[in-house]
Amino acid sequence: MTAPVFVVDKVPGGGEFVLDGAEGRHAVSVKRLHADEEVTLTDGAGNWADAVVVAAEGKDRLVVRVTARATEEEPAVRITVVQALPKGDRGEVAVETMTETGVDAIVPWQAGRCITQWKGERGLKSLAKWRSTAREAGKQSRRVRFPDVREAMTTKQVAALLARADLAVVLHEDRDSGSAALSTADLPARGEIVLVVGPEGGVSPEELATFAEAGAKPYRLGSSVLRTSTAGTVGAAVLMARTGRWS
Repeated sequence: MTAPVFVVDKVPGGGEFVLDGAEGRHAVSVKRLHADEEVTLTDGAGNWADAVVVAAEGKDRLVVRVTARATEEEPAVRITVVQALPKGDRGEVAVETMTETGVDAIVPWQAGRCITQWKGERGLKSLAKWRSTAREAGKQSRRVRFPDVREAMTTKQVAALLARADLAVVLHEDRDSGSAALSTADLPARGEIVLVVGPEGGVSPEELATFAEAGAKPYRLGSSVLRTSTAGTVGAAVLMARTGRWS
């Protein structure tokens, strides 16, 4: 079994290190780690260290000894998913599974047909939930580079993001839109792929036109129609396999 991951502000370079606070409490009181067990410390930005537990003290203090330190390189092809805001807690479900899949960045999108609205305090709380979910899912899936969950974007802002991408994709299930299978898309060897996932009501014709002007093309995943909370994960999985990220 792989070593559990804990988040630190700065990854230690060597020697002994004390993991305390919320992460220390999780290690000692929840994971119940003991001497000689292995852990991984990361800042979530690609820097990480292997360590061995020296002692567990009290309820929230874990003393470890660093055995190795490294930095994970950025992937040659980065995958950003623009996720239309789902209803209820489906947004957190989408963030969780996309993080586990390996997505590099997640952009909340206030699409025209979204029922959910991120405004004022509610928007700030929802964004904080998405970021917290990405952090916890990153730890659970043993990642050392967590996805960047950005602030919510408008359709105009998403179009600008698509215009800068090396491959711009809009998931669209309607064959009449001219969509091709995502599994046949011509992928870049390096750079960024931006994948847009629409709301339950679908991407509007006006939004499709705006994205097309930015250089995005429609693609479909298969013959079945997926929920907005699962489409991004499945789309990312197709791209991960094809770019060699899963090899």
